[in-house]
Amino acid sequence: VTRLGAIQNPIIPILRHREVGFITRQVATQHFVVPGTWRGFDYTAMVHDACAGQSVDVIEIDLVGLADGAGFRLPVDDPSRLPPAPTDDAVRWLYYSSGTTAAPKGARHTDASIMSASMGMLAGVGFNAHDVYPIAWPVSHIGGSTMLTTAIVSGFRMVLFDSFDATTSPERMAAHRPTLLGTAVPFFRAFLDAQHRHGSAPLFPQLRAGAFGGAPLPPEIHVEMRETFGVNLIGSWGLTEFPISTAAYADDPNDVLESTVGRLSPGVSLRVVGADERDVAPGGEGELRLKGPQCCQGYVDTDLDADGFDAGGWFRTGDLGCIGADGNVRITGRLKDIVIRNAENISVLEIEDTLFRHPAVADVSVLGLPDARTGERVCAVVVLRPAATLTLQDLRAYCEAEGLARQKCPEQLEIVDELPRNPMGKVVKPQLRQRFG
Repeated sequence: VTRLGAIQNPIIPILRHREVGFITRQVATQHFVVPGTWRGFDYTAMVHDACAGQSVDVIEIDLVGLADGAGFRLPVDDPSRLPPAPTDDAVRWLYYSSGTTAAPKGARHTDASIMSASMGMLAGVGFNAHDVYPIAWPVSHIGGSTMLTTAIVSGFRMVLFDSFDATTSPERMAAHRPTLLGTAVPFFRAFLDAQHRHGSAPLFPQLRAGAFGGAPLPPEIHVEMRETFGVNLIGSWGLTEFPISTAAYADDPNDVLESTVGRLSPGVSLRVVGADERDVAPGGEGELRLKGPQCCQGYVDTDLDADGFDAGGWFRTGDLGCIGADGNVRITGRLKDIVIRNAENISVLEIEDTLFRHPAVADVSVLGLPDARTGERVCAVVVLRPAATLTLQDLRAYCEAEGLARQKCPEQLEIVDELPRNPMGKVVKPQLRQRFG
């Protein structure tokens, strides 16, 4: 498709009418390839409805008919010469943010930026032609596309799964004898639970490492994976606009793997900027800003560029963190993901890490909710382990015993069956704020 001169806009399959209509209007979509009906949902009807009033050619692929070659219903046009091949630095890809913010933002990427992200992943995890990696997240997400190009470069075997079920998928993946597993808390928790059900025999005997990206994992997940499977979890950090900006290495010390997202990827530069827009002292905390070959070429909506990049062209990640003398980057929170209680900024990441250590907690997300007395209060939304119980009083007592300052202890506890997550495993906190605020 790229060779034809087209700009591709992969869309993750959980998006629906509102988001799809917004994206197609913003990018002026000309052709939209859909899978017909998939997993009980009629994508063709949805796209026709979302694109009503737009000049969009909807191309349906019959997934069932692909086996006998009858699945493509492509438009027939007059033959013509191919246009000149695009250069590596031409914008060829439009990726939209994965849904943890209210409005999707489209990042303009090139072949070179996507390939550069793959080089960062390749350097950290050390993919090779003997690796087998089951993938249960969409290749239409920038994380999936980066993994696809990494597979092309390194030759590892990528096994694609169209969905992930915590009960059945681990065993299905085990049948492929994977050497790597990923990529976020619910996935790793499912692998651990599956091993416990399986008994003493290793469920993944060829496993050499786990990989994760996007956001740090609680240290407890690292410890459990190491104790259960004997492998380390190798982290990376990136965003839709700037994928795989850092990567850890499998032979890094445990404390580095558990508390950092590794070192800067090849060609990446980092600034740590304080509230006064000046670089902080070495080792100090501030907003992490990036430059490097995997950075997007700005946003589809160019009005967003002024907020996305500073005057020097550095990309504003919105993540808070620091870089150590050893070059490893530590994420400490989000500029916008804080609780402002009695005019004091509280990082939710510190609270979440503490709550993950509670024996009754299987999964957790912490957020700030409006409070008439303090401005905001700390709310913990918790998924319990099987047969476990938890009260707010017990949770607060545990946090104080763990050394958490009293103003950081949760003032509201909500128990849920599962947390809303996007395809890459990030919690969609706006849904929680709307539900419990």
